[in-house]
Amino acid sequence: MTADAKIKVELASDAQAPLGEGPVWDARDGKLYWVDILSHRVHIHHPQEPAEDAAIELAPHVSAIVPRRSGGFALTLQDGFYVCDSAGGGLTRLAEVEASVPGNRFNDGKCDPAGRFVAGTMSMNDEPGRGALYSLDAGHAVETLVQDVSISNGLAWSGDGATMYYIDTPTQRVVAFDYDTATGAVANRRVVVEMPTDEGSPDGMTIDAEGMLWIAHWGGWQVSRWNPATGEKLLSVPVPASQVTSCAFGGERLDRLYITTARVGLGETELAAQPHAGGLFCADVGVRGLPTAEYGG
Repeated sequence: MTADAKIKVELASDAQAPLGEGPVWDARDGKLYWVDILSHRVHIHHPQEPAEDAAIELAPHVSAIVPRRSGGFALTLQDGFYVCDSAGGGLTRLAEVEASVPGNRFNDGKCDPAGRFVAGTMSMNDEPGRGALYSLDAGHAVETLVQDVSISNGLAWSGDGATMYYIDTPTQRVVAFDYDTATGAVANRRVVVEMPTDEGSPDGMTIDAEGMLWIAHWGGWQVSRWNPATGEKLLSVPVPASQVTSCAFGGERLDRLYITTARVGLGETELAAQPHAGGLFCADVGVRGLPTAEYGG
């Protein structure tokens, strides 16, 4: 794939979500799940029959949903980790987090290759350094992985599970950690990508089968592909919405890149220029992703 590759981005769902986030492909039913944090909804996209797309309301502030190995799903809501039998089924809280930190909520989250649910928090009042990154194991025990986080965002693991990539949005950086899949411990933090401020801010993230990172640009009208070994930007995929929030590979062959966006904070003039902001987009980008890791608890 070359930097001048022509990639067509299509609108998959004109959901008009205030804050679309967290797309995840569920191979069990061949559907894409994603969330609208501010509307407290889980969206379900049927690629083969988009007319059957649905949205289920949950509260408060559902920010991530992942398949659960034993069936159903695991989720993060404002105050902790939860599970449910189906996307709209009854919720059971597994662990409360940050009960002593009012004004915080969970944000992005994914599972590591061993089945831990890793997710981070942020201040809803834009207070820097109030968040952290947590890991929930199969026994429902919570460990703190990273502290002094402002807006916990993108996560990805290398194909062998030995490296975890992580974004705290205001830093404009992707950092990497050595990752111990046996214990979930992180070490050797280092910067692997620095995003120029004139291209927006790094938000959600995924990784492809070649080990390259795909990063959503909040305020940057694009998703980009980066080589974490060199810090080089390889490709930019223009998106017809300025606030690009996250991305994930899906489809039967994991060869479709799904992209979530937001419309929160946009004025009338801005929305006129990007009427599908808050929608779910999709593109064939010429590479495949890795299978979705499921929560093991």
